[in-house]
Amino acid sequence: MTDSPAEQPSTHRRIDCEDCQAGPDSGDIRTIAIGRDRTVTETWHTDQCPTYTIERILMEAGAAKVKEQDARANDAFPAAHQRLHDAAAALPADNAAAPFVAALLELVQAQADETGRFVALPTWTAILDRNFPPQDPT
Repeated sequence: MTDSPAEQPSTHRRIDCEDCQAGPDSGDIRTIAIGRDRTVTETWHTDQCPTYTIERILMEAGAAKVKEQDARANDAFPAAHQRLHDAAAALPADNAAAPFVAALLELVQAQADETGRFVALPTWTAILDRNFPPQDPT
């Protein structure tokens, strides 16, 4: 059995900025990034560092883009959700895809109820178990 991600150790790297040569003793600003592999990278900068300025500009642009995408999604989701329900209602009830359609509708509704967050794995499992009950191991 493998450890959960919370129990797995992470690697910590400290990097001195190549532009301003700041380190923990001389830097004003510390940036921290956590990679998919749970590696923590710590970089130090001075306030006037060009690399830090670029990082800040890119971060602010990324945050603005996410806000725009969220606003568009919040506006568009209700109509897309309704189209999904309409398409599902148009399918014959005895269609072989009926359990898949029911599970999809339930999963999309669970996500609609949790906008701003992802539906947690236990919810996914409960929905899938309801629509595709586990088989008896006999």
